[in-house]
Amino acid sequence: MAATLRSSLLLLAAVALAGMLSLASATNSAKPPRLLGGIVDADATEEGVQRAVDFALSEYNKASNDKFHSRVVQVVRARKQIVSGINYFLDVEIGRTTCTKSQPNLATCPFHDQPHLKKKALCSFQIYTVPWLGKTSLMKSSCQNA
Repeated sequence: MAATLRSSLLLLAAVALAGMLSLASATNSAKPPRLLGGIVDADATEEGVQRAVDFALSEYNKASNDKFHSRVVQVVRARKQIVSGINYFLDVEIGRTTCTKSQPNLATCPFHDQPHLKKKALCSFQIYTVPWLGKTSLMKSSCQNA
């Protein structure tokens, strides 16, 4: 009788273990494995992303021939990649403001609402930063009128 009980308990334990392994496998297969150095989605509100967006827009405004500043309308997509620093891949909608480049406070500048001055663009930026060295670089930048 003890042998039968022991066999039944072992069988029950094996079935339970198989069920747990099957469940764990199904749970893990729903989410692809995260690769070291792979590109992952980033929250647009995270501090590093915000710094990268600010840097990208600053570089955009410096390179632009427009007499007006542009600023972010929205961050459409943000991704990051951990390498020997951090690569940020940003898709950002920007708009032309009423502030000229001689005005300092860009954050509060309203967007142009007059049709002939209103201008929006969708830009993709790649920013590389090494935060512990205080180093940030614009690696790639491209914009299209929106």
